[in-house]
Amino acid sequence: MKIIRTDATNPDFIELVRALDAYLKIVDGDDNAFYAQYNGIDDIKYAVVAYENDEPVGCGAIKNLNEDAMEVKRMYTSPAHRSKGIATQILTELEAWASELSYKKCILETGKRQQEAVRLYEKNGYQIIPNYGQYAVMENSVCFEKYLVDSL
Repeated sequence: MKIIRTDATNPDFIELVRALDAYLKIVDGDDNAFYAQYNGIDDIKYAVVAYENDEPVGCGAIKNLNEDAMEVKRMYTSPAHRSKGIATQILTELEAWASELSYKKCILETGKRQQEAVRLYEKNGYQIIPNYGQYAVMENSVCFEKYLVDSL
C-alpha cells in the first residue's frame, strides 16, 4: 500500500470521488442535493490517493476552513478494499499534512447513516462537536474535531 499527496486534478482522485458521489446519492437519498453543493473539488489543493498494487483504492482531502482548522473532505475507500485499515492510513496522512501546514485541528462532517464513517472517526480520536456552518440545520449530519499534535 502506498499513499501519494496530490490535488483535485489527479485523475485517480477524480474517479474515486465519482464513486463516492454515486454511493452518497443512494445513502443520503433526499438530502443528497443539499450535501452535494458543498462537496465540489475545484478548490481542493490537498488530496491523497491510496494505492494497493498500483490500483487506486481510496482517497481523502483537506481544505482550509479557517486559520486554525482544516476540514476533512471526500474520504472514500472502494468497497472491495474496506476493513483493511486503508481509511485510517488516509486520515493519518491528512492529519500529518494539516499539522505540517501549521493547522491546530481537523474538523469534518459525516452523515449519521454512514455508521462505518462515524466509527472510523471515533476510533481515530475525533470528538463529536455541535454541527457547524451549513450543517447546523441538518439532522442527518454529525460533526467531529480532533486537535493535532504539532509534528514540527
